[in-house]
Amino acid sequence: MPEKIGFIGVGRMGANMARRLQESGHPVVAVFDVNATASQALAQELSCLAADQLKTVTALADVIITVVSDDLAMKRIYVGGLLNRARGKLFINCATVTPAVHRWVEQKCEAKGASSLEACMASSLTQAREGSLYLMCGGKPEVFARAKPILEKLSSSLRYIGTAGKAAEVKALVNMVMNANTAALAEGLGLGTALGLDLTMLREVFAETGARSGVLQTDGADMQNRDHACFFSAAHAAKDSGIVLKLAKEQGLNLPLAVATKKQYDRMVKAGLGELDKSGVAELTFPGRSGAPA
Repeated sequence: MPEKIGFIGVGRMGANMARRLQESGHPVVAVFDVNATASQALAQELSCLAADQLKTVTALADVIITVVSDDLAMKRIYVGGLLNRARGKLFINCATVTPAVHRWVEQKCEAKGASSLEACMASSLTQAREGSLYLMCGGKPEVFARAKPILEKLSSSLRYIGTAGKAAEVKALVNMVMNANTAALAEGLGLGTALGLDLTMLREVFAETGARSGVLQTDGADMQNRDHACFFSAAHAAKDSGIVLKLAKEQGLNLPLAVATKKQYDRMVKAGLGELDKSGVAELTFPGRSGAPA
């Protein structure tokens, strides 16, 4: 019989992952979110319980998947009842948090006779719904083996990186490069606009030269058209930039491009644009733009 699944955190990503698993034959039995409206709506859709306590999810599920916002939220759930009677349970943590927190979670779980695995995501909402996430996993090999049948339903590319925290390190570097590429693309297209160049032509040239990148494909047209519907928010880009700069500081490295990128996304958050997609960084660089799109 498939293991029963519980979800902690059912925002846009968590909800789509839950839908995908339910459709793939892995029963979702309980969901929890600090936004009770979100958990109740999803529970009704999936015919499962909207739990009002973390420990209820753990009691009902064999595998608990967490998709929360940051280090603080992660620590809150793990000291807030999630590990109550957790022996034998598997906790799969998908949020982008610091490697140290993933190691802390593993220690907490093992002290309770449970297991944990980080499954860091390098994809977005559409991939979560389709089951085509790129997942980087960290933890003990035997825990990865237990989780693999579930994660394969969510992922088109599943990679075991190493011990706890290592997948989170790789994810931080992925986001560092992605966010810097996004900010650079916004500057290139912004300057192209100022020069009177046709941006469709410019994007086509970028795509056929050394200026091509993944974000050119995902964000270029959105920057041109001021369509910043959120798939990966500027607020998350700012948060993730902070994670990688902390890692760099620990290693005694100076990363000036990463510093500059974080400043751009911090500007967006300060201007109230943090819930725009990261492509919204173009609002800071295109001539004639002064904030949120019209």
